[in-house]
Amino acid sequence: MSFSCGFVGLPNVGKSTLFNALSKGGAEAANFPFCTIEPNTGIASVPDPRLKVLAELEHSGRIVPSTLKFIDIAGLVRGASQGQGLGNQFLGHIRNVDAIAHVVRLFENGDIVRVEEAGAPSRDLEIIETELMLSDLEMLEKRRDRASKLARSNDPDSKREFELLKDLAAQLAEGKMPEYDREDPQICQLVSSFGMLCDKPAFICANIGEDQIGDNWRQAPGAAELIDYAAKRNLEIVPVCAKLEEELSALPPAEAEEFMRELGITESGLDHVVRTGYRLLDYITFFTAGPMESRAWTVTRGALAPEAAGKIHTDMCRGFIRMETVSYDDLVASGSWAKAQAAGKLRIEGKEYVVQDGDVIHVRFSV
Repeated sequence: MSFSCGFVGLPNVGKSTLFNALSKGGAEAANFPFCTIEPNTGIASVPDPRLKVLAELEHSGRIVPSTLKFIDIAGLVRGASQGQGLGNQFLGHIRNVDAIAHVVRLFENGDIVRVEEAGAPSRDLEIIETELMLSDLEMLEKRRDRASKLARSNDPDSKREFELLKDLAAQLAEGKMPEYDREDPQICQLVSSFGMLCDKPAFICANIGEDQIGDNWRQAPGAAELIDYAAKRNLEIVPVCAKLEEELSALPPAEAEEFMRELGITESGLDHVVRTGYRLLDYITFFTAGPMESRAWTVTRGALAPEAAGKIHTDMCRGFIRMETVSYDDLVASGSWAKAQAAGKLRIEGKEYVVQDGDVIHVRFSV
């Protein structure tokens, strides 16, 4: 599994429609608040044009792309952190995802009920972020109170954790997004263990209308304020027309590509969401290719060869001997694995090798 991305937002902003379009998950999408109660989960293939090229080079019997998990989380409302709208239950679902896609509504449709007044997507986003921060504050304060007892023992690790919890909670209490030393691996590991909602990698998924495709969405009511808000929070905005994605998902691939060309679209919403999520989580793709199949795999940037091998099979990590690898570009330029080897492009790498995006690998192992 590549990563899990949770769609989060107010009710009736199009989360379930977007979820169904991107993952074909079959979530109920209806015109009333809290249509989604339990989180819906869907699996989508990660599009990567390199995979098809490898399959053609190696005459592979099948193509197996990497996958990602979309989770459609029920709409949050003001007061969610105090339990409004089953908020505590829904906030708990968000803690289980790797990244958050904040879905905000830019499209106009008077037939679809709005929980908040129209034309203020930045305010909608601020409501959600405030609820996440309040939930984190409650969690950190409870943890801080427990840690204070251990800190009195003068244990340095306990004291460090207590001071960090106290600092993060104080920032949240002032309405600030918590800041900490991201260059300190110990602090980063501690913060990660807290599982703060507002510290998860996130981006904005702006649900636009069909008349707002391209750069037209920037002229939508409230778009300018949303762009300013996103810049202050260092959040990327991914404009996606859920209605169009739904139409595209119902078409055969060739027809969908032709439809996008007619509209002047170079990539689908799925492509954009995946690309953004990968960059946020610092993921890379490596490949295995042969007559049986060509397959894409995902690891975090900086992963060593045994870890990558373990993605294929745990035995490969446990009994790792070496990795034979050639870059995607070198393999394509050579024309085949054998030709790449003959041209001296094939490398033998050991346990300390850091896997690179686009590596095509073969693992030698013994168990």
